[in-house]
Amino acid sequence: MLRSVAVLALPNVAAFELGTACEVFGIDRSDTGGPSFDFRVCGPTPGAAVPTKSGFSILVEHGLDATRDADLVVVPAYGMPPAPLGDEVLDVLRDAHARGAWILSICSGAFALGEAGLLDGRRCTTHWMHAAALAARFPTATVDPDVLFVEDDRIITGAGTAAGIDACLHLVRRELGAAAAASVARRMVVPPQRDGGQAQYVETPLPPEAETLSPLLAWMLEHLDGDLGIPELAARALMSERTFARRFRAETGATPAAWVARQRVARAQELLERTDAPVDEVARRCGFGSGALLRHHFARTLGTTPLAYRRRFTCTQDDQVEDEQAS
Repeated sequence: MLRSVAVLALPNVAAFELGTACEVFGIDRSDTGGPSFDFRVCGPTPGAAVPTKSGFSILVEHGLDATRDADLVVVPAYGMPPAPLGDEVLDVLRDAHARGAWILSICSGAFALGEAGLLDGRRCTTHWMHAAALAARFPTATVDPDVLFVEDDRIITGAGTAAGIDACLHLVRRELGAAAAASVARRMVVPPQRDGGQAQYVETPLPPEAETLSPLLAWMLEHLDGDLGIPELAARALMSERTFARRFRAETGATPAAWVARQRVARAQELLERTDAPVDEVARRCGFGSGALLRHHFARTLGTTPLAYRRRFTCTQDDQVEDEQAS
């Protein structure tokens, strides 16, 4: 269970990426049903001023010892190219992973994980502008420049800037459930989960005069139990099917089918946490149609079954026997 979080503020730390970790994990949201964490910002020299990339400094009161019992250690971006780190910082990261803690980097923070040897033989990502440098510096890592974040063996690497929010919310959802992630996202006024990857940001995906699909996406979220095939959606958007499919992928980074499937899984997560509806009923309300299809998507997306997910993320749940042969 994720209870304590330590953030490493390294010299030339990026203010936004540091703020992302503080915003997601450093605010007590229990008054609105959200999570609360034991949160601390740490640095190699406690009580010293740490310069940021933005031209101001912050005072960090906690030393590296404050990471020793943390369930999560976060490394925000700290300059590009990042300066070499001392052994005491690298040992903190190695020790945290060895004892089973989560490690999460944002943007160029991935370079610290690489220096610690934590990316060797693992998939990872960073900002698309720095992906080639990361791959060259750590050739045994598999760098994916197209995704928003990667999870591999309790190590999460997030891409640039706002993708750090996606990575942090992913971990909240992974450890505490969809309702907790949605609560944090609602307070931050951000989507609880974005689809697509960095490729949609490398080049301008649409000409300036293009219409946004935001109203249609909002309508789709309200009608996940309906027919959301391309013909129906293209007609509602007043586009040809080919134009609609191209426009949808440009704006969301995903195909309509993939986007709908992921949103249906997210809705199923919420229903499994907050209601006692049978799996077949949850599947119907999400648009999957059958419990077997819901189980298939849960296994493919989350690596678990609806019943196992419900047992993990609900406080009171009847251990009724359910047919899971199709999972």
